[in-house]
Amino acid sequence: MLDIVISSRQANIGPGFAVKRILPYQLRRMVGPFIFMDHGGPVAMPSAAFSNMDVLPHPHIGLSTVSYLFSGEVTHRDSLGVEQVIKPGEVNWMTAGKGIAHSERFEDPAIRAGGNLEMIQTWVALPEKDEEADPSFRNFSADQLPVFTDKGVWMRLIAGEAFGLKNEVQTTSPLFYLHVVLEKGSRFGIPTGHSERGVYIAKGSVTVNGNLYQEGQLLVFSQGVDPLIIAAEQSTLMMLGGEHLGERYIWWNFVSSRKERIEQAKEDWKQGRIILPPNDNEEFIPLPVMNSKPAGGPPPNALS
Repeated sequence: MLDIVISSRQANIGPGFAVKRILPYQLRRMVGPFIFMDHGGPVAMPSAAFSNMDVLPHPHIGLSTVSYLFSGEVTHRDSLGVEQVIKPGEVNWMTAGKGIAHSERFEDPAIRAGGNLEMIQTWVALPEKDEEADPSFRNFSADQLPVFTDKGVWMRLIAGEAFGLKNEVQTTSPLFYLHVVLEKGSRFGIPTGHSERGVYIAKGSVTVNGNLYQEGQLLVFSQGVDPLIIAAEQSTLMMLGGEHLGERYIWWNFVSSRKERIEQAKEDWKQGRIILPPNDNEEFIPLPVMNSKPAGGPPPNALS
């Protein structure tokens, strides 16, 4: 019934800011096209600490980053000249394609005054035909993302198609991505029709087939299995999945179906061939020195 249960690991992306890292995992690198997943927060910090949490300009290739907030605000700036503040319930969908750089800064006065920040970021690998596409960025407001409610159930479709819902978020392969809130005792299923599916417990706990699973765990289900999820308490879930795209290599912030393309991306970043955001180009994250092979996972500082 369950292929694997992945427990999140702590990763530090900045002074005082630890995230729960879910994907990639040694025994399960991807769920459908989703190749990376971090859960940051909830965190409340004094003003002086937030400047250290900023994610400086850094590069990506071969993927789409998907940012989704539960609370707080983050300012995104990228090579295309986009500057976008993302708020809770919205989606920032940035497709890196052949290469883009972006930053994420915590500039919201409310957060700097001690407000909470909590976010989920995933990376979606691109099909081989789209790996070298031109980079792009779109923000989708909360009212562009359909919501379904029923007794004890609240659900927002972040991307893809699920339970008859669809939105304007354009994806390059079949997938679904949902934010689900269940009241205690509520029962829910997961979308069918996809070869790989997972449920991440962002808050609370649930039972499946009589077994209890806790906050910070990702449950990955076998194809053809339709589990019944029962909330043991009020719980927040992120459901995701889709079709497997084939082998992908991941090194730092680079994803590709070809090892040599990752080596090229390393050199492109070192030589300044990936353009910095024009409105945030005074500093950047240098290429890390790592002994891991290209198939190794991202280092601790890779939130996005």
